[in-house]
Amino acid sequence: MPPVLPLSRRHWLAWALSGLLPLPALAKAPAAEPGLPTSDEALVDDLLARTIDYFWDTTHPVSGLAPDRSPRRPRMASTAATGFALAAFVAAVQSGLRSREAARARCLAAARFLDQAPQGPQASGMAGHRGFFYHFIDIERGTRFAPGVELSSIDTAWLLSGLLTAQAFFDGDHPDERELRQRVQAIHERIDWPWMQQRGGLICMGWNPERGFADFIDYLGYDESTMMYLLALGSPTHPAAASSWDDYTRTYSRGWGTFMGQTHLGGAPLFWHQFSHCFIDFRGIQDAFMRDKGLDYFENSRRATLAQRAYAIANPQDWSDYGADIWGLTACDGPGMIQGHDHRGRRRQFHDYRARGAALVGTFDDGTLAPAAGLSSLPFAPEVVLPLLRALRQRFGHVIYNRHGFVDSFNTSFRVEGATLSDGRTVPGFGWTGTDHIGIDQGSIALAAANHRHGGLWRVMRGEPTLRRGLLRAGFTGGWLG
Repeated sequence: MPPVLPLSRRHWLAWALSGLLPLPALAKAPAAEPGLPTSDEALVDDLLARTIDYFWDTTHPVSGLAPDRSPRRPRMASTAATGFALAAFVAAVQSGLRSREAARARCLAAARFLDQAPQGPQASGMAGHRGFFYHFIDIERGTRFAPGVELSSIDTAWLLSGLLTAQAFFDGDHPDERELRQRVQAIHERIDWPWMQQRGGLICMGWNPERGFADFIDYLGYDESTMMYLLALGSPTHPAAASSWDDYTRTYSRGWGTFMGQTHLGGAPLFWHQFSHCFIDFRGIQDAFMRDKGLDYFENSRRATLAQRAYAIANPQDWSDYGADIWGLTACDGPGMIQGHDHRGRRRQFHDYRARGAALVGTFDDGTLAPAAGLSSLPFAPEVVLPLLRALRQRFGHVIYNRHGFVDSFNTSFRVEGATLSDGRTVPGFGWTGTDHIGIDQGSIALAAANHRHGGLWRVMRGEPTLRRGLLRAGFTGGWLG
C-alpha cells in the first residue's frame, strides 16, 4: 500500500498556501432544485456540460492555466488541473459543446505559455526545473506559487497527459495545430525522468530547491501514479529505467485481496482507481500482474467501485444517508478538524481536506462524501453510478449542484453548531457542504462522463505514441495494443 505521506503532504500544502480564513455558517438553506430530466443520458450530458463550463470559465485567458480550486484562491494554478482542463477541452469538441477552433485556441494558449515558462534551480521566479513543473504556480506569472511548493512528478504527469491529449487530437494542417504539436513536443522532451529516480526504478514524488530530494519518498504500491510510470517509460528523450514498471508493481502486494465481497487490487481513495483511466482504455490489455490474476485494470476499478458501494450499504460507522445510491469516498474537502455532534447526537471527530476511502488497508471515513468519487467511476459501473447521479440530484441537488456541477464534498452527519469551519458552510436540516470546486475532481468527472458517453478520449490516446510505447515497455499485451 502507498504510504500516507503523498496524500497528506499535498493536501496540507494546498491548505497552508491558501491563506483561507474561517468561514461562517449560513442561516438559510437555498431553494429546492426543480424537476430532473427523466433520462439518465440527459443527466450525464448536463453534468458533462457543467463541468466543462467550469474549466472554460476559470482557466486564465492568457496563460491557459487552471486554478487549483474555485471560487476561492483564483491565483493559485494547479499544473494537474491544467492537464485535466486541456483534455476536457478536447472532450468538449468531441461532445459537441465547443467548436474545434475555440478549444484549439485554449490549448494553444496553454502550450505557448508553458513552453516559454522559465525553468531552473532557483527557488523563485521559475515554473519548474529539469522539465518538471511545480505543483502550484501563479496563474498569471507562471512561476512557483510560494516557498514550500514542490517540483511535482505526479502533477507534471497529469499536465503532460492533457498536453499529449491535445497534441494527438489536434492533428490537422492548420498553422495553429502545427504550432500546438510543436510546443507540446518541446515541453515533453525536456522532462528528465531518470533525474527523478533516486532509488532504483521507482519515481520520487518531488524535489525542492531548498533541500533537493530529501523531503520526498517514492511512489509505490498501486495508486494514481500508474499513468506517470507509463509516460515516463514512453518518453522519447529521457525515459525511465527499464525496470521501473516491475519495481513499481512489486510493491502491490499489500493491496491485493477481497474487500466487501470484491477480490481486487485495492486502494482506499477511489481516485487511485480512476485518474489514469481518464486517459487510458485499460479494457482487454494486461501487464504481467493482471495476467496472473486473470483480469485487467478496468475490471479491477469496477470491483473497487462496487466494493465502496457495498461499504456504504454496510455503513459500519453509521453515518447519515449512506446506502445503495449515496456513496463515494476519496480525497476531498471536509468541515475542519472539529469534534462535535453528528445527526444522532454522538460526539465525532471530523476532518478537513484529506484522503478518505475504504479498502482492505487504509480505510478512513468521517461521513464526508465526494460526488467525484462515485461519478468518476461512470465508465466502469454505470449500473450503480447512474442511480447515484440521480439520487445526488434528487435528494441534495438544491444544496450541492450549481452552474459548474457538484461542489467537491458534503457531510449530512455534521451537526456542530457554531463551529469554525475550514471550508464550506452549514445548511440547516442538511449538515455541511463544501463551496469550492476542485480542478482535478472536476476533471475526473468530465473525462469519465465523456468516455462513458462516446469513448472519444480513449480512442485519441490509443494512438498516442508515448503512451503506447510506455505500455509496451511495461509488458502490456492484448486488446487494442495487438
